[in-house]
Amino acid sequence: MTHPGKRVNRMQDKQKVTLYLPPELHRELKIKAAVEAEPMSAIAERALAFYIHHPEVVEEFEASVLGATHQVFSCPECASSVVLRASELVSLKHQPSLLSDEGLQIMAPEPLVPASV
Repeated sequence: MTHPGKRVNRMQDKQKVTLYLPPELHRELKIKAAVEAEPMSAIAERALAFYIHHPEVVEEFEASVLGATHQVFSCPECASSVVLRASELVSLKHQPSLLSDEGLQIMAPEPLVPASV
């Protein structure tokens, strides 16, 4: 049996915060806490600590689940744009684009004037 005084002492060295969670995530947290017989705040504390101390693991997982994003570089001497992927420059020449020019109409209300150099 735990002594109530010990629990108070553990809580005294903590800060109370308010977090807003989506209802489904809150539900999952409540279920996890019930199954593990552990307070929701303890589970949230461990999750946040892991996220803060191991961001590379979280980013790698998110990239594997959600897909990776890359910064696109344009080189005036290259035939196409490139991205840096796994420490290598990869050409986007044969990659499918997200937006096709087919069916797009560009309408200019005024005549286009070339920019001065």
